[in-house]
Amino acid sequence: MHKVRWGVLGVARIATTKVIPAMQGGQLSEIVGIASRDRGRAEEAAHRLGIRKAYGSYEEMLADPEIEAVYNPLPNHLHVPLSMRAAEAGKHVLCEKPIAMNTAEARKLMAVRDRTGVIVGEAFMVRAHPQWIRAMELVRGGRIGRLRTALGSFCYFNANAENIRNIAAYGGGALMDIGCYPVKVARMVFGEEPRRVAAAIVRDAQFGTDTLTSATLEFPSGHAVFTCSTQAVPNQSMQFIGTKGRLWMDIPFNTIPDQVSRLRIDDGRDLNGSGITVEEFPACDQYMLQGDLFSRAIREHGQPPVPLEDALLNMAVIEALFRAAETGKWEEPAAFAGGADSTS
Repeated sequence: MHKVRWGVLGVARIATTKVIPAMQGGQLSEIVGIASRDRGRAEEAAHRLGIRKAYGSYEEMLADPEIEAVYNPLPNHLHVPLSMRAAEAGKHVLCEKPIAMNTAEARKLMAVRDRTGVIVGEAFMVRAHPQWIRAMELVRGGRIGRLRTALGSFCYFNANAENIRNIAAYGGGALMDIGCYPVKVARMVFGEEPRRVAAAIVRDAQFGTDTLTSATLEFPSGHAVFTCSTQAVPNQSMQFIGTKGRLWMDIPFNTIPDQVSRLRIDDGRDLNGSGITVEEFPACDQYMLQGDLFSRAIREHGQPPVPLEDALLNMAVIEALFRAAETGKWEEPAAFAGGADSTS
């Protein structure tokens, strides 16, 4: 199977330090070019990363017939506009999370995908990691009984006013940047969509972005509760509690590529942890796995790891959480005709 020829929109840190090096090590992905509105920055990144082509504009890269697929790591407000332009140019698109600024934008991207026939997906790399695949297997297989509760947190500290994560117009804030992860994995592991959600938000007086968001998602089978913050000590956790046990990962989201990952299962026999067993997973790079899965979908005309249908449903939950924080009431995520595979 020939490698898919990829181009990258922009020189974002996540692209140049994580995603590009990872995909360059994959079996099915080749990074051919990188674009920036500043040709010098594109050329510097291309030289440093061993990429053959550098472009001085996004349009220049999208016009290159050698590029088959595009990775879009641009700020959130540019996810849909540039992904739509890439799709219109006949390129498949892997777009960073969150897929859009709101559900209306996400629907526009879906309409362009349907019209152009390209593959478009959301870059939730956790969907490709073996520890999450195994967690879903264990829950589906009844290892912890009936899943009742998911508990999580995801935080870091960033008070830089110039950072895109602190710019409201760019889609900054805790819920959009990192809260989307517990929303995604809760939906993924429950295998259901939340009926209604509640939220409390604290906003930064200067930035206007949410710096502390706490949320409750009510699923048919149970609840998910999480907190995310852009102004708290760095931490991340995700625990799933059932009627006969619980499971959690040492590092649920930003696993370290060159280290073993661990999934812990507790049968609850006592509080001393004598019922805990540990499953280990060899070191792997979830960004590389994500890239190869997406490339395989292109070559085999299949589905990407996280299709737009699923991305739209995740966006609907995020949108409902923002509404709930404003109204102080439970809010229902918008329903979509056709639904989606919530195990994606």
